[in-house]
Amino acid sequence: MAALDGPFRKKRATGAVETRALKDVVRAHFRLGPDDVVMITELDCQVPGCPPLETVIAFWCEDGKRRHLKVFKPLHEVSTDDLPPWWMKNALIYDDEIGCSCC
Repeated sequence: MAALDGPFRKKRATGAVETRALKDVVRAHFRLGPDDVVMITELDCQVPGCPPLETVIAFWCEDGKRRHLKVFKPLHEVSTDDLPPWWMKNALIYDDEIGCSCC
């Protein structure tokens, strides 16, 4: 399998294992159900002054609304301490009308 170019390229051979582990942490932390979808991506940050790598976490609960946050660390450094309290998950709902490119 060829590596992808650009911000979505795989950085480490252990990336899939690390992503699965972080998905499990996010699922447990936010008390998500087995059918809730969790997506995690490590990106090269393209914004001046931004750390070189950031981890984007998105998840959809049974209400169908997307929750979304960024952690300004490489995926392998993200821990539960970097996540907001579980009870704030509704504050993470992404609003298409805001149109903010920062998060």
